[in-house]
Amino acid sequence: MLKISHISKTFNPGTVNERKALSDLSLELADGDFATIVGSNGAGKSTLFNAIAGTFYTDDGFIELDGRDITFEKEHVRSRYIGRLFQDPLMGTAPNMTIGENLSVAYLRASGGRKGIFSRISKKEKELFRKQLEMLNMGLEERMSSPVGLLSGGQRQALTLLMATIVTPKLLLLDEHTAALDPATASKVLELTKKIVRERHITCLMVTHNMKQALELGDRTLMMADGRIVLDVNGEERSHMKVEDLLQQFAQNAGKSLDNDRILLSTEENV
Repeated sequence: MLKISHISKTFNPGTVNERKALSDLSLELADGDFATIVGSNGAGKSTLFNAIAGTFYTDDGFIELDGRDITFEKEHVRSRYIGRLFQDPLMGTAPNMTIGENLSVAYLRASGGRKGIFSRISKKEKELFRKQLEMLNMGLEERMSSPVGLLSGGQRQALTLLMATIVTPKLLLLDEHTAALDPATASKVLELTKKIVRERHITCLMVTHNMKQALELGDRTLMMADGRIVLDVNGEERSHMKVEDLLQQFAQNAGKSLDNDRILLSTEENV
């Protein structure tokens, strides 16, 4: 499904601010894989997502999705089949537009060639939106005409998840999408995420700071450092690993210990 081959990215090359964000990184995901990613600040996690989403072009290497070379495809084109959620609940929705209008824009964009972005939404499609909103169990199906700016952070993030998957994407990128929410709301959005990914068989990459989540969610755990993947575990090996084992292997492969306090503190948290 996703094939990333030897990509690299350096920002501000040749200046005092030069920073190598990705270094000869390769990764392959099979159809339906759900992989979690952990790494310190500056490890390259969000940069990797930006490269996949087309926010910028990489300096080297290529990216394929479902057998199609998307290395130099525009970001707005990729957005038709790549869903993405950010850490900030305010991103991904238009606050001055209603819930229904936000869903309509997301649906028409992801529909690609079947519908134009300025097409009218049918009664059947509005009913689809209502049923999808009911799944959130937040009462939003009764507030289709309400501006999104009036929603809480958790409601907006749940809506953004719905918008990203209203037409099943080929790939879903989740960049710490529950980190800014209170524990109860984060748990609810996470359960919704697992349900949608599982039922739709969506190929998914999820960045998390929670080490337990990294081992218990999905079917594969990746750890990043210095713009490269230093650890990739799945299957039987992953099922027997504890957080301590993950930290030990990271230190061995990266040549240094994980030094992010937020991640280390999360080893005491529950998923």
